[in-house]
Amino acid sequence: MAFPILHARAEAKPMEHRSMLTPTTAKKLLDAGYPVLVERSSTNPHFRRIFKDEEFEAAGATLIEEGSWESAPNDHIIIGLKELPEKDTPLSHTFVHFAHCYKNQGGWEQVLARFPRGGGTLYDLEFLQDASGRRVAAFGYHAGFAGAAFAVKTWAWQLTHPNGDPLPGIDQFTNGRGYYENEDELIAQLKEDIAAGEKVAGRKPTSLVLGALGRCGSGAVDLLEKIGCTEIKSWDLAETSEKPGPYPEIIESDIFVNCIYLSKPIPPFVNAESLASLNRKLSVVCDVSCDTTNPHNPIPIYSINTTFDKPTVPVPVTSGPPLSVISIDHLPSALPREASEAFSEALLPSLLALKDRQTTPVWQGAEKLFQEKVATLPEGMAKREV
Repeated sequence: MAFPILHARAEAKPMEHRSMLTPTTAKKLLDAGYPVLVERSSTNPHFRRIFKDEEFEAAGATLIEEGSWESAPNDHIIIGLKELPEKDTPLSHTFVHFAHCYKNQGGWEQVLARFPRGGGTLYDLEFLQDASGRRVAAFGYHAGFAGAAFAVKTWAWQLTHPNGDPLPGIDQFTNGRGYYENEDELIAQLKEDIAAGEKVAGRKPTSLVLGALGRCGSGAVDLLEKIGCTEIKSWDLAETSEKPGPYPEIIESDIFVNCIYLSKPIPPFVNAESLASLNRKLSVVCDVSCDTTNPHNPIPIYSINTTFDKPTVPVPVTSGPPLSVISIDHLPSALPREASEAFSEALLPSLLALKDRQTTPVWQGAEKLFQEKVATLPEGMAKREV
């Protein structure tokens, strides 16, 4: 079978510096016979890919203009990371990216309907699974790692800024870059934050990580341990299966990091009633799972996604410490190079099988799911436009 042309588009999400394709994986795809086109990275620093155009060019990829995917021939497979810009135009290509429209998120019908209306297909990265049902690639580890980092930074900021000023954007902590060059830079900074908070509180923060045995949860626990936090409750199914939430252990911790994968309706982990407890120490919630618009969000104390330039949203409370929620839906972009390399390398075997996607279980399953989701669209929305 002929090798399809892989067209790596530039990302359109602000503050997104990761890349689904890296120079390393691009070279491996080229060596295997795939033509690889890579759109030039934006000149806008808030959209700029962590990997320079020259790195892809040195790997042998062909550089093309940013945004050229929209007019590319239909036989190009458009690969990317985050969702497309919000438009209503039909889509005629085969796409591989995170579309965030399969779990009834806000506006999911409009996002999904663009594909069948143009005759296109979506292979959603979140739902690429191997024969055992496990995701073939995920950013979970670095999402949990960065989420716990922002939670610790917020905890320390609250203590050292009792006037209530919110945590500034990431630019202030990264010399205007909007991301950390590497893990070492982040860890060194957090150790300083912990020391500053400890001077006020007389102790390091206590934490509860829910979903601690998964990729995301293990990243959160690793971060907390690397910066010297020792009072960490690592919870998973064993701790939550015997009784439903809300859980008093959450509000009795300084920091709560939610890393569960929401697949069905469940009782809330924390809610307005539990926050009214006199035992509340909780001052920071990082909802790494970020099911903000999901009607079954188990943390129904906030309603908006936060961003790297405004990392926190306050939760109204009548007594006790202030409470902030972090709900950034692309946390791994704080460590874009390491996160991208890990994700792309894990995804590579599936990318190498794209030429045989009609007979490869990973891609067969992704297409089957796409068709099933399209079938749930309101009547008339999936009608192909001629």
